[in-house]
Amino acid sequence: MRVLGIETSCDETALAIYDTDLGLLGHEIYSQIPLHALYGGVVPELASRDHLKKLPIILKKLLAKTSCAFSDLNGIAVTCGPGLVGALRVGVSFAQALGLSLEIPVIGVHHMEGHLLAPMLENPAPAYPFVALLVSGGHTLLIEAQAFGVYKILGESLDDAVGEAFDKTAKMMGLPYPGGPELAKLAERGRPNVFNFTRPMTDRPGCDFSFSGLKTQVLMAYQHSDKSEITKENLAYGFQEAVVETLRIKITRAMELTQAKRLVLAGGVAANQALRSCIANLSKIKGWEIFYPRPEFCTDNGAMIAYVGAMRLGIKLKKLGPKEVINNQINSQINIQGRWSLEDLSKPADGLLQ
Repeated sequence: MRVLGIETSCDETALAIYDTDLGLLGHEIYSQIPLHALYGGVVPELASRDHLKKLPIILKKLLAKTSCAFSDLNGIAVTCGPGLVGALRVGVSFAQALGLSLEIPVIGVHHMEGHLLAPMLENPAPAYPFVALLVSGGHTLLIEAQAFGVYKILGESLDDAVGEAFDKTAKMMGLPYPGGPELAKLAERGRPNVFNFTRPMTDRPGCDFSFSGLKTQVLMAYQHSDKSEITKENLAYGFQEAVVETLRIKITRAMELTQAKRLVLAGGVAANQALRSCIANLSKIKGWEIFYPRPEFCTDNGAMIAYVGAMRLGIKLKKLGPKEVINNQINSQINIQGRWSLEDLSKPADGLLQ
């Protein structure tokens, strides 16, 4: 079965084709960073318009790249939440129109389930059960994945997620958009023990996160500094060190709580080299297996959506049959959700099936 994956939850227009026998056939990602850089952050209306403009172009490119025709597709998977509602609506509308014209089923996919299972595209892939740290955009989650579709949230951010904290701290220091990667680069040149910030919420039990206070600490330190390049480097180092150490402590708690032996790091911040190095060293000491998606699958991408969609569509087709699936699709709409907990997959939106 070949499934087209479509991802438009924020500022990447991404498509991929996944074959359940052959694996990933190809993927394309178009980033809107140059568009939003003029405004220092994502502008939702501009993001939606650009998705609408780029989707047909990228699809045509992907089909040529993979030597696939429309007739080779057996289904379509599209992100239906969480994310920017307007951007999601563009992707879902495009997917449903294409599905109806080709008379193939369309299934909605939870964006964070895509990130959670992105390492399944790698070799070796993690076996269930495992614990995952998802650090993507506005989400920081520790999740126990007991089986496909069976997820338990062990901890989450109560305010700013890690990615948001990186971006907002970078913006405070005048770094160009997108600030997170720029701050990480700056930290590589910083020195330890110049700025020592607190490790938030590590002095209490549990696996939840809070990074707004840390962000404020860095702001206060920056405002009372000489604002030189060296000071920025040391501030970036101190901030990143506090974040990584906090994540290390919380990951350790989650692994001990679940007695898991396999750990997944996924999402955009999972590409951070300081975090990867820290957790790799910790895994050696603890005897854990650790799994990452390749760097291009840490950020938003169509491959992870195509994979999850293929798995869920396979379940749906096996239970209902292709004719019934398509009939259901004609008479229903995929529910778009700007906010949507992974645990609520047990209460699926239209187009999803456990």
